[in-house]
Amino acid sequence: MASQRRLLLAAGAVVLAALGGAARASACGSSGYTYAGLGAAQPAFGISATISTVEPLPVLHGHVAGWVGVGGPGEGPRGTNEWLQAGLSGFPSVIGGDLYYEVAQPSHFPIYHQIDANVAAGTRFKVSVLEMHNRPDWWRVWLNGRAVSGAIRLPESYQRWGPMATAESWDGGTGAACNTFLYRFHGVRIARALGGGWHPLLGGYPIRSSPTRLRRAGSSFLAAEGEAAFQLLRSLAP
Repeated sequence: MASQRRLLLAAGAVVLAALGGAARASACGSSGYTYAGLGAAQPAFGISATISTVEPLPVLHGHVAGWVGVGGPGEGPRGTNEWLQAGLSGFPSVIGGDLYYEVAQPSHFPIYHQIDANVAAGTRFKVSVLEMHNRPDWWRVWLNGRAVSGAIRLPESYQRWGPMATAESWDGGTGAACNTFLYRFHGVRIARALGGGWHPLLGGYPIRSSPTRLRRAGSSFLAAEGEAAFQLLRSLAP
């Protein structure tokens, strides 16, 4: 089952780079991706949030995910793909979600790392990606204050990327109906120094696709897609 997850995530290639434009315009029938989240307007050294899936909603095709991350397609040296993201993911016919992180390094396929499986809906995890103290271009993934990855080199990333926190759906390339999701992101923070210097993300910009909804309160937000999620969203506070 872990190999199924890796194949689905790698095939999706997680289109991060166009979040400012294409993510707002795309629908499941075109690119197959939808998003709902927040992005930092300026470069930072990391991003952190407490993420949870509000309800166990079925995934029809491809995957859903709620993550924090940096970089994207075309964001690496000489226009190569380069990113790091970490959070929760869900797949068709898989009970419970994954805790994961994914790394794309220049001229290499993205690699999906499963941290934990069968994660119950409603369980909250503080997830961070952070550039390391005194080590520009080197990053680590943190879970609940504990490092869960080794040092990850992302060339030419120092002082370049505005991090983001977002929910995401991919239809698996089927062109079918959008998946349904409802993620809670609490206390989104960005790092203003190598190794830390955390501050709440109070500004930034919204990341939206036409089928999704985003409800923000300060540095926290709810991200939803699908009628079942919208019904739940109406009953929840951010």
